[in-house]
Amino acid sequence: MRSARLTIVAVSGRSTNSPMQPSIITELQTIAGQRSVLSSPEDLAMYEYDGSVDRARPEAVVFPAKTETVSRIVKLAVKHDIPLVGRGAGTGLSGGAIARGGGIMIAFGRMNQILEVDAENRRAIVQPGVVNFDLTRAVEHLGLYFAPDPSSQKSCTIGGNVSENSGGPHTLAYGVTTNHVTGLELVLPDGEITRIGGKLGDPVGYDLCGLLVGSEGTLSLVTEITAKLSKKPEAVKTLLAIFETVDDATETVTDLTARAITPAACEMLDGWTLCAVEDYVHAGFPRDCGAVLLIEVEGISEAVAEQSLAIEEVCKLHSAREVRTAKDDTERELLWKGRKTAFGALGRLAPSNYVLDAVIPRSKLPQALRRVSAIGKQYGLQIGNIFHAGDGNLHPLVLFDPRDHAQFERAVRASGDIVRYCVEIGGSLTGEHGVGMEKNELMTLIFSEADFALMRRVHNQFNPTGLLNPGKVFPMGKGCGETRVRTSPMQAPANTARPAEGHA
Repeated sequence: MRSARLTIVAVSGRSTNSPMQPSIITELQTIAGQRSVLSSPEDLAMYEYDGSVDRARPEAVVFPAKTETVSRIVKLAVKHDIPLVGRGAGTGLSGGAIARGGGIMIAFGRMNQILEVDAENRRAIVQPGVVNFDLTRAVEHLGLYFAPDPSSQKSCTIGGNVSENSGGPHTLAYGVTTNHVTGLELVLPDGEITRIGGKLGDPVGYDLCGLLVGSEGTLSLVTEITAKLSKKPEAVKTLLAIFETVDDATETVTDLTARAITPAACEMLDGWTLCAVEDYVHAGFPRDCGAVLLIEVEGISEAVAEQSLAIEEVCKLHSAREVRTAKDDTERELLWKGRKTAFGALGRLAPSNYVLDAVIPRSKLPQALRRVSAIGKQYGLQIGNIFHAGDGNLHPLVLFDPRDHAQFERAVRASGDIVRYCVEIGGSLTGEHGVGMEKNELMTLIFSEADFALMRRVHNQFNPTGLLNPGKVFPMGKGCGETRVRTSPMQAPANTARPAEGHA
């Protein structure tokens, strides 16, 4: 669900309400068409946020229909020294699609065509505005599907997935978006159109697709994606393991890892969250347990049966009260509906929530969840746990009321404490949501000055003017090289309601 929509506060610079020059709006209308440009305050207000807790308003939003239009918009922005940010469906959770420097937002919602399906080679060529799940629906009659499956897959776009290197529950077996992209068409920050990769599975020479997938729109604008399609498995089993305590559930995951048992997905929900989900979806989750593991096994029938039995044995070894197997596709889909709508279910309990994203070694899951609980009690906040247990990707949801600024500050500080703890025990800042403007100041926890120097050399080679998605990924404060957000001549830089200290 969308996080808080909070009052905008300028961090520096000119007035946040300065309008873009009418002559530039006219030029944008000439390029893209009058009905493809938004510039009124009431229209722009709809594009000043994504799923994070930050806000900043663009000065114009343009909806191109083809790559050549994107190129012309970029050249116009360069001519007038105006920042640019690309946007998919706006479901991101790290502020990646927020116009931190004002300027022009390029919204790819009208570039939403599946251009080619090559079933023989298991490839699809799509525009960036294609919705993730729509690609699977378009090829399922061929026995194929697109494997990356974020919880927002029915609304998020493949272009956004590429930008943030999104994952999902089945990341455990199939990897994140970068493992399913073999080619890209790009518009570079000077307006040049170029292509990298293609339908081949392995890159020849430097893996430029690997570099650009997950670069969060700071190196180029993606206008076409060659996506790898996967074959539907012969057999699928979905297990629901029910535990009395969170520790029993997390220790089961640790043991499965130690025994080299890797299911297609292994998700965990704590008992408090389960009750909220069950009230919302009626998926058949128990209301009287400490936690559940939702585990899926895929493959040939014999292997699925064998692995399911091994998983059930490990669950019972760690005091699972019950291990259920979904009896048919309807029951299986209902369980997954419960998991994927869990964020929305918690939205019924508080006006907003802060969705976190950090990765830890799976062996540290029990202690990490104990620490998350302790932090919640310390700040007087309820925190739900719904996450990808199989690969240690935590998603604590900190519930708060954005109308209470003190409560919001506590939520942000609690979130910062959780992410810092994850890094302390050997983890990382993000598994699939990206860094964006949410965690850029925390990047110094895991990268040195030498690391930043190398990354900036790459960034500056692609984006030397700094106009493309400014103020993302790199820390902006002093130390490790100070970064200044490139802002529009007509607008102030980034706006945020986030407290400066302790954010995640």
